[in-house]
Amino acid sequence: MRILVFQHVAAEHPGSFRDVMAREGHTMHAVELDEGEVIPPLDGFDLLLVMGGPMDVWETDKHPWLINEMAAIKEWVEARRPYLGLCFGHQLLAQALGGHVGLMAGAPEVGIAQVPLVADPIFVGVPELCTCFQWHGAEVQRLPEGAVLLASSEACPIQAFRLGDFAYGLQFHMELTETTAEEWGALPEYAKALERVRGPGSLPVIQAEVAANFVALNQAADRIFSNFLTIAAGALAGV
Repeated sequence: MRILVFQHVAAEHPGSFRDVMAREGHTMHAVELDEGEVIPPLDGFDLLLVMGGPMDVWETDKHPWLINEMAAIKEWVEARRPYLGLCFGHQLLAQALGGHVGLMAGAPEVGIAQVPLVADPIFVGVPELCTCFQWHGAEVQRLPEGAVLLASSEACPIQAFRLGDFAYGLQFHMELTETTAEEWGALPEYAKALERVRGPGSLPVIQAEVAANFVALNQAADRIFSNFLTIAAGALAGV
């Protein structure tokens, strides 16, 4: 399959998902929207993967390219084409299709978390209490009409959802590599959230947490993305 990837900062790329793509013979084309790259014609691709980023969905004055991105997401999903959004990509899916995203009522979520999952094809083979990684200060506060809630936690009531049969949003991250925490900790917006939640100088603590949970994170990432690719293949085949 031909996978179109929307990126919003160079450090937030598909990470370990690239290993799954390579193993299964899929190709990837990444568009770095924050650097002014233009969205290509959508009909040249089979599925859309939208990554995280340090901006917020309402910052269209600061990042005017968000308007075109959300329009493309809306067009894609309304055509019942396979979509997976992570963190900011999850929020963009909700906002573009009529939901609402806002700042979290409490402190940002940063670090390893255990999120309970609802049974769904994308989570087959994943533990019901999923080990994942969080780094966000905004959240989906209202789902689009017809969306199905797939994961919730005390800190963030909408951790995952499905819209239709083929579009998914996950607030949490699964795609980490061994250098992800270090790379994200270098981003000023993320460093600010980290300091607010975990205190000054806490990046090494986060890195240690990721290292201690990396096997579980990587296994869950592999399974979730492989499941999504199976869902996407079914969509393309009209199953």
